[in-house]
Amino acid sequence: MTQAAAREAAEQERLVLDAVDRFLERHVRPVASALEHADEYPHEIVERMKELGLFGAVIPAAHGGLGLSPSTYAKVIERISREWMSISGIINSHLIMAHIVARTGTKAQKAALLPRFATGELRGGLALTEPDCGTDLQAIRATARREGEDYIVNGTKTWISNGIHGTCFALLVKTDPTAEPRHRGMSMFIAEKGPGFAASRKLKKLGYKGIDSAELVFEDFRIPASRLIGGVEGRGMACAIAGLELGRVNVAARGVGIAQRALDEALRYSQQRSTFGKPIHQHQAIALKLADMAVRTEAARLLTEKAAQALDRGDRADLEAGMAKLFATEAALENATECMRIHGGYGYSPEFVAERLYRDAPLLVIGEGTNEIQRLVIAKRLIEQAPP
Repeated sequence: MTQAAAREAAEQERLVLDAVDRFLERHVRPVASALEHADEYPHEIVERMKELGLFGAVIPAAHGGLGLSPSTYAKVIERISREWMSISGIINSHLIMAHIVARTGTKAQKAALLPRFATGELRGGLALTEPDCGTDLQAIRATARREGEDYIVNGTKTWISNGIHGTCFALLVKTDPTAEPRHRGMSMFIAEKGPGFAASRKLKKLGYKGIDSAELVFEDFRIPASRLIGGVEGRGMACAIAGLELGRVNVAARGVGIAQRALDEALRYSQQRSTFGKPIHQHQAIALKLADMAVRTEAARLLTEKAAQALDRGDRADLEAGMAKLFATEAALENATECMRIHGGYGYSPEFVAERLYRDAPLLVIGEGTNEIQRLVIAKRLIEQAPP
């Protein structure tokens, strides 16, 4: 990239981040706590996000999106998550679906779907998980059977973000349940809601409230063969992996956002609260916590930037994304816990942000592939790269 191009890219990023900051200050910060505690879907915020173009954040400009690089997108997600992590999930799940179509869809699928994704006209997410299948995606039981120009889908998906208010989903199914290895019998479709496709119930959660997590039920749901992503059966696992690389960078960025907000809240409270005649930040026990929180946050941010930059270049990024997701989400969990402890009894009160962070952070270490799985992915890639 030339210096002129780099300056132009930096200026574009600044303008985008400034716009996001204004949106958060005006439309999210004043209502986040009330909506979160009521577990109420943020309809007005979603409309504002549509106007801002966030549902097309990483969709190429040629298809009506903002065409943001993964690096800029990660910074957007970090900022959003500092204010209210739930709304980052509303766009992340949607953009994973869009990213899969952009990376692996046919030319006709890109032309038909990406512009509608970019405006938010079609919104949705990724339907992978099932009641008896989470991390082991090859164990899914949902099936799609070819019948003429359609496929007939039967099965259940669970813990699907945007399941109630979303209108379409990247749906992972078995088109050949007898295939060996199992991933060769897996395919992915873009499934729009219709007869035979219903969200059965909203699932209650400890945190991550406001966003709807739902169970999706498919009973003889008919979907056109033209919605088979890539137009060829057996590529479902590859589609999922393409989407999850971006998703894991997103979750890492959420971790950075939570870690940073926890640090900010802890710093603020430690200067306001006094014990034994001095502000608590002057007590060594608190000072050590603040220092560790700051180091974790910055290290998480740097790992996330490295993973996002690998995606910017179009490189394989499962190692970098796994490291970033692992470290940043653990940093979020630790910082949220320390923030609550620094606040003492007030940290356990819903009147303080510390309580929300403490409930939101645990999701990150199990979402988009558990951190135990990230460790296995990291180790496998390290062994592959190591000389014999």
